[in-house]
This record gives sequence, C-alpha cells and structure tokens, in this order.
Amino acid sequence: MSIQYIFEIFGTVVFAISGIIAANKGAGQNWFGAVFVGLVTAIGGGSVRDILLDSYPLVWIEDINFIYAAFFGIIIMHFFYRPIMKYKNKFSLFDTLGIALFTVVGTEKALEFNVHWLIAAIMGMFTAVMGGVIRDTLSQELLVIFRKEVYATACLAGAFLYLILNHFEVERTWNFIISALFIIIIRILALKYHWSIPKYKTL
Repeated sequence: MSIQYIFEIFGTVVFAISGIIAANKGAGQNWFGAVFVGLVTAIGGGSVRDILLDSYPLVWIEDINFIYAAFFGIIIMHFFYRPIMKYKNKFSLFDTLGIALFTVVGTEKALEFNVHWLIAAIMGMFTAVMGGVIRDTLSQELLVIFRKEVYATACLAGAFLYLILNHFEVERTWNFIISALFIIIIRILALKYHWSIPKYKTL
C-alpha cells in the first residue's frame, strides 16, 4: 500500500468528519442532509481534480474503498460527536489535516499525468480546497477561500515544497510527510497568530 493511497484514504475520512461538522451547524439538519454533505466534502476535491486531469473513472468510482472511508468518517462522527467537537475549534484540526493530505496527493497525481509543474501545484490546491468549497456552498457558509485566514495559500506553499523536494529526488515517503507537515504548520501558525491574506484592491 503506497503512501499516496494511505494519505488519500485518511484525507477522505477527515474531510467527511469536516463535512458533518459543517452540516450540524444548520438547525434541524436531517440525517440524509448531513450524510450527503459529509460524503460530498470527502470526495469533492478528488472528483474535481480527476475531471480536470481527464482521469476516468473518478477515483471513488474506481475504488470503492474511498466511499467506505467517507462513511467511516461519518460513522465516527455519529458515535464520537461530543469528544470530537471538543477539539473541533482548536486549529480547525480536521480541515487542516484534510487539506494537508489532499494537497500532496493531488500534486503527486497531477505529476503522473506529466503536466507542467505549475499546473501540478494548482491541481494539488484544487484537490485540497474544492471539497471545502462544495461543503460551504451546501451549508450556506462563507466559502473558505473567501475568508481572510490563510487556507488555499498554505496548500500552494505545500505543493511548491513537494515539487521542490521531488526535483531534488527526496525519497517519496519523506516528501509526502514533510510537505504535509509544512502545510499543517503554516495553518496552525496562521490561526494562532491571525495571519491573513491582504484584500484585493484595484488601482
């Protein structure tokens, strides 16, 4: 089992958890609605990536384990909702883990299609953030990429680090781990010290 596969499976689990957390913010959210948001959050980013890369069948259609992983995350939230919610706000734990794992997976998969390195970095970012974008749209929240906090930028930084280490032929497993930790550290520091992206202003 490759490090890429492990990262993508685990990322699917934590993004499903993230989706359920977002769904439960809505008053009176029913079971189907919550499960739907959790599932779409888990597989949304990878689906967008595969469509853009013309990679068919989509990863979760080709491998049923990704659907199992998403439902595993949903079931975890059902039975361990209270203890998980204690840590939910601390550095946005599950979202941070999800984007870190999916960024490096998406960048790696794009490289397998021999795209330009800049496109690979963008694919890594899309894999990480599009699930959250879909989640926020369904939950009627301000889209995560429109918030002031450092989010997609951290993904791009991690993708670029992955590409640099890959260029220097750093061992693949170590590259995955280092790049993912780099994204997690950026996000933790950004949330702790309230780093934000400057507003876009026209001249």
